[in-house]
Order: sequence, then C-alpha cells, then structure tokens
Amino acid sequence: MLWYLGKRLLQLIPVFFGATFLIYFMVFSLPGDPIRALYGDHQPSAAVIDQIRAQYNLDKPFIIQYLLWIGGLFRGDLGQTYSGVSVSSQLAQAFPITARLAILSLVFEAVAGVVVGVVAGLRKGKLFDATALVVSLLLISVPTFVIGFVLQYVFGIKLALFRATVSSEAPWSELILPAIVLASVSFAYIVRLTRASVAENSTADFVRTATAKGLPRRRVVTVHIFRNSLIPVVTYLGVDIGNLMVGAIVTEGIFNINGVGGTVFRAVSLSQGPTVVSFVAVMVIIFMLANLLVDLLYAVLDPRIRYAK
Repeated sequence: MLWYLGKRLLQLIPVFFGATFLIYFMVFSLPGDPIRALYGDHQPSAAVIDQIRAQYNLDKPFIIQYLLWIGGLFRGDLGQTYSGVSVSSQLAQAFPITARLAILSLVFEAVAGVVVGVVAGLRKGKLFDATALVVSLLLISVPTFVIGFVLQYVFGIKLALFRATVSSEAPWSELILPAIVLASVSFAYIVRLTRASVAENSTADFVRTATAKGLPRRRVVTVHIFRNSLIPVVTYLGVDIGNLMVGAIVTEGIFNINGVGGTVFRAVSLSQGPTVVSFVAVMVIIFMLANLLVDLLYAVLDPRIRYAK
C-alpha cells in the first residue's frame, strides 16, 4: 500500500505542474493590460504603469513570471491583487464558505443518491424504479440555475422555510438549500449510476452463489451487492468534488454567497489574474488529493484489488 501511495504521489507531480502552467498561461495570455484596466478612464503616467508592472513581475518573460508565482505558492505566498489586497486573505475568507457548501452537497448527493439508487435497483421495473429514472432525467435536463431560482422562490420566498439569500457569515443552516441546488445534477447521476450497478450485480454469479448457500437476504444485499456497487459511485464522487467547486459559481451567484466561486467570477470580471490562478491552483490540489483518496478506497471496497509491488 505504501509503495502504491508513493507511486501515485509521484504521478501527481507532473499533473500539478502541467495543470498550473496551463492555467497560468491561459489567464495571463488574455488580451488587454490589467494594470491599465484597473485605472479605467483615469490613467496614470507611463512611469507609474511601468513601476506597477515591475512590482507584479509583469515586465519579466512569461516563464519567469510562472516560476516566481509557483515558488511563492510553495512558500504559502499567493501574492496580491492589482489593488493591493492579499490573495491569501481572500482565500481564507472565501474557502471555508465554499468548503461547507461542498461538504453539504457531497453528503446529500452521496446519501440520498445511493439510497434511492439501491432501492430502485433492487426494485427494477417497478413504480419506484420508474419514478426515480424520470425524476433523475428531469434533474439532468434542467439547467442548475433554473433549479436554483425555482427552489429559491418556492422554499425561500413563498414557503419561507429557508433564507432566500445567504448572510455574509454563511452558517451551515443557511447553506442547506444552496447545497441541494448544487448537488441536484450529481444526485441524479448517482441515482442512475447506483441503480444500474445494483441491478447488474443482483444477477451476478457471486450473488447467486451467496443466495444458493442460504445466506440471509440482508447479508446478500449489504455485503455482496451494495459493497460491489459502490465502486463506480465512489469514483464519481471523487471526480465530483472538483465539479462542486466549479459549479458553486452559479449557485453562489443565485444565493449571494461570498465563496470561492463568487470571488473567482469577480476576479475574472476585473482581470485580477493573481486571484484567478491562485484560487484555481488550490482547486487543482484538492481535486488531485480527492482522486488519490478514491484510489486508496478501492482496496477497502473491493477485496479483489490489491496494491502490491
């Protein structure tokens, strides 16, 4: 296991550098001068512009800019925005909010999606199965922002069960409705994925063998069917952690949440390159660690998988 962990960590190194390099290249190769855009109609002198560009290393070759930025990232220094605000302080304010939102969304889609999918798979062809397929297809077909506005209007304004907008502190209770909106599409995919996996494993040879041996139905379902059906679901959840971070941009905009998504959106609008590249780099790290954890969970879920040299 330790050998496999070390091998996977080594594989993540080129992925990290490749992803961050592409992000940095795409952000800083956009047309326009971010320093001049910062001042709008009140442009300073050329000497002041050159001084500011030197302060943010914009006067250096691109590869030098990237190396200086990646070096600061390893030291925990994410730099400053063009308006003089620390990117680290922005991350410290925004990331906990998005983390709470993503955790609630992940719990909802994992628990509710797996439960509905297992029941639908065990009752294949019956009313519950047909209803789950129709509802999941509807959630996949409807855009997330439409689901968000509908749930916000119904549960936040008409019924007043939740706050229509989230306060600046964003406590857990106020993030329940946004988390459901954020997890709606992933919930639908997990339902269909779990349902298909359970239905397939229910007719597998190892399940028929366990049933023929006289094992109780509960043990057959929980140990043989459920456990083996979780492997594709866990894979999807690992990938979906990154999707939740990205998808939070729309959800945070609907519910006025000051999280990572909203901060990145405003940074892109204002051409604040340091904020964009640093925030996205942190998301890349989280995404890679989540997929590493998923790989390690395979050995727990499937005893056939052995990570030996």
